[in-house]
This record gives sequence, structure tokens and C-alpha cells, in this order.
Amino acid sequence: MTGRMVQKMSELKITINERLPNIHPGEVLKEEFLGPMNISAYRLAKETNIPQTRISEIIHGKRSVTADTAIRFSKFFGTTPEFWLNLQNSYDLEEEELNHKDEFKMIKQYTYA
Repeated sequence: MTGRMVQKMSELKITINERLPNIHPGEVLKEEFLGPMNISAYRLAKETNIPQTRISEIIHGKRSVTADTAIRFSKFFGTTPEFWLNLQNSYDLEEEELNHKDEFKMIKQYTYA
């Protein structure tokens, strides 16, 4: 490695134990789809027949992506419903693991006799 590369790496100050933030599907919707495609939440609501309040709540991380919403998003954006549901499931699992980690640590795996 060059000295310059080592300097850049040390400037990052990333440790192995640092966690990346848990990303809600609404943030993905806003940052990876609406913004780059120059689509407003209002337009998405109208074109998918989803109430505008539901879109807003999803974008702000206050509402989950349901199966119905996942299907509508997939039709509009050309993705799959599984893409949206997997984003939501991953988010939910990580939230639960973080919020109940001490309780989950106490659960012992069942061993067969």
C-alpha cells in the first residue's frame, strides 16, 4: 500500500464494531427512486392509486410497506413485490434484534436428546 492509501484509510476511522444505520424502505423509495426519477410523492400516489398520506408516511419511516403497496410499487417502478417486501422484512428484523437483543440472548437453543 502506498502512504497515501494508508492515510486515506486512517481518515475514515471506521471500526469493525460500527454499525450502519438501519434503512427504512421509505428512504430507499425517496433516495433511489423518487429523487433520481424526478417523481413527486403526489404523482406516485395518483399513478398507483395509493393514498398520498400512505406514501408520505412510508417516505418518513412511519409506515410499513404492505403486500398491496409492494405490488403497486413493483408495477410502477418495474421491480418485483419481493424487492419491496424484502426491504421491509430486513428493516423489521433488524429493528427487533436491536430493540430486544438482551431478551433474545437469554433464549437457549433446544437440543435434541
